[in-house]
Amino acid sequence: MTEKKTVIVRVKRQAGPEAKPRWEEFELQWRPYMNVVICLRDIAERPILRNGKPTTPVSYDVNCLEEVCGSCAMVINGKARMACSALVDQLEQPIRLEPMAKFPVVRDLVVDRSVMFENLKRVKAWVPIDGTYALGEGPRMSQEQQSKAYPLSRCITCGACLEVCPQVNENSQFIGAAIVSQVRLFNLHPTGAMYARERLEAVMGPGGVADCANAQNCVKICPKGIPLTESLADVNRQAIQHALTGWLIG
Repeated sequence: MTEKKTVIVRVKRQAGPEAKPRWEEFELQWRPYMNVVICLRDIAERPILRNGKPTTPVSYDVNCLEEVCGSCAMVINGKARMACSALVDQLEQPIRLEPMAKFPVVRDLVVDRSVMFENLKRVKAWVPIDGTYALGEGPRMSQEQQSKAYPLSRCITCGACLEVCPQVNENSQFIGAAIVSQVRLFNLHPTGAMYARERLEAVMGPGGVADCANAQNCVKICPKGIPLTESLADVNRQAIQHALTGWLIG
């Protein structure tokens, strides 16, 4: 009888923010087209360690399963990536799953990425619309503007760029490439440009674009292929220009 193929998964677990982390190992039945999310679901259905001892299901975030929401970001075999698009057959075993290290651990593979959303609010990463009455059609964007903006709009706020950035650490307030890129995106928009000055002043403050050390890890790790280094350079240019000439219109 042919021996069934299995998948070995090692998970770094932590019961809570203050708990001591530990490793647990699982042996799962292999199936075609398995991804890491399927592995975690199999563990949830049968939370038994490889040595036969019972344990608890692993906590993790997941939503769209299409590399769109960014919620299943974790460190897989030492690399920050999406669990939904990480195929088992393309991973070296044992597959090692860890929470991202640049964010506080909530439990197991779940981390608190609220700092990213607070920084998006800090830079006013939205298009202002009053909503109290019909404004009619918005301003038209040229094809050139659309071509620049679309790749930036693909950001899923997964946090992978912060995970690999050496400037994001306990001694720095750097907001990270994803947030800076959103400043570029909304400054490109004809209506969003209404807040361009405020956005630039936000990224000129502590932890802003000047804190980037140009490691370029972010653009290499981004799952959506966003030109993050271009955004950092462009927003830095805008910030310098605003610093030199902003007082003329202020």
